[in-house]
Amino acid sequence: MSFGKPLEERISRAIIRSAMSDWFKLSSVDVVIAGAGPSGMAAAKYMAEKGLSVVVFERKLSFGGGIGGGGMLFHKIVVDESAIMILRDFGVRFERDVEEGLYVLDASELMAKLAAGAIDAGAKIILGVNVEDVIYRESPLRIEGVVVQWSAVTISGLHADPLFIRSRAVVDATGHDAEVLRIVAKKLPEAQLSIHGERSAYSKLSEKLVVERTGRVLPGLYVAGMSTAALYGLPRMGPIFSSMLLSGKKVAEMILSDLH
Repeated sequence: MSFGKPLEERISRAIIRSAMSDWFKLSSVDVVIAGAGPSGMAAAKYMAEKGLSVVVFERKLSFGGGIGGGGMLFHKIVVDESAIMILRDFGVRFERDVEEGLYVLDASELMAKLAAGAIDAGAKIILGVNVEDVIYRESPLRIEGVVVQWSAVTISGLHADPLFIRSRAVVDATGHDAEVLRIVAKKLPEAQLSIHGERSAYSKLSEKLVVERTGRVLPGLYVAGMSTAALYGLPRMGPIFSSMLLSGKKVAEMILSDLH
């Protein structure tokens, strides 16, 4: 028992001991998801509750991706009928706008309950960590993990060597910039990967195509959410999040099938 030690020392020791235990386990996981937005957190829940070890790395000190801003800072977002079952899976409350035929919900509630759902299912969400590279193998080309760094180190411009996280699958759910895919396109030319960038707004078409094109990019590498639009040159959809949630569920189902 060390309760006689000063409280300040006990605080630090408790945090460091627990954090290092987590990071030791995270050095090798089933799935790494880059980005704690709607598709990333939805995917995390559906995989973790099926027994896969899942970690979500988010470069910011918050989760939710584009949800928090609602529609032009109004605190509401919408989904259509296709995403209602996912909202129910996460316990998110919603109401139907009869005139517009859409379902309206609070942005903050969706953010909080997506995160809670993923965490309660057993996934880890680690904030302030940037995925700056991937681990690959040849013959055939495949992705076997990620290279991570504290976001604060990246922002400060300091040089500090990163650490490696091995995984059986990597999901780019970083959103509009498709950050992981851009790394692969730049540094692994043999992947023959081109990032077309998202197109202007066409909500109905984007909602359809983002879900359809979600999936495997290379062995071990998957795309979900707005990273899908950036990869394939699909339109943007604005503050309707049906396809983001459906994309996360779809990529989870694909990975579960591939890994089992």
